[in-house]
Amino acid sequence: MHTIEPFYNWRDRYITSQDERSPFYDYQNSEFEFTHKIYNYLIHPQWDAFGSPTLYMKVIYADYDIGFAIIELLGEWNDCIQNDVMFIKRDVADLMMEQGVFKYIIIGENVLNFHGGDDDYYQEWAEEVRDEDGWICLINLRDHVIEEMVETNLQFHVHFDAPFNDVNWRPYKPQLLFQKIDEYIQNPTRFILPH
Repeated sequence: MHTIEPFYNWRDRYITSQDERSPFYDYQNSEFEFTHKIYNYLIHPQWDAFGSPTLYMKVIYADYDIGFAIIELLGEWNDCIQNDVMFIKRDVADLMMEQGVFKYIIIGENVLNFHGGDDDYYQEWAEEVRDEDGWICLINLRDHVIEEMVETNLQFHVHFDAPFNDVNWRPYKPQLLFQKIDEYIQNPTRFILPH
């Protein structure tokens, strides 16, 4: 687990710890010391803590002019015990929405498990972004994570599952990835996502 790094190919375009508008502004990551872990497994020191003991993130891109953010997650998303979505909503999304970010691409390929709870925070977050023509889209989730999210009825609040399962996002520039996903959400019959 310690070898899984946040995506770093966009660091020439955006670094969350250097962004004064980011919730992680001035966040200090160690370059060499492993300070965070998920259960008994150390994780790469570049992941950012936001309140959950089992889920970490990295805002790998934010564009305040267009109003979108791309966030990568690592770990176990546990709403049942830790209410992780509350931390995501209150400590990250609320602060980003104050800065005009209402469209979220959340990369979930490193979310190892999901344990659902109430959907109140998802509903609240979805309503707030919809009021600004925004959305929340989770891409590249594992099948068992999707199944649990469906059982928790998250499909009524956020976009996930087909066609967002196998998005080949890494070769794209962040604006183009956003554009493709936004176009698909606005008109799913007309646009094709990058695979």
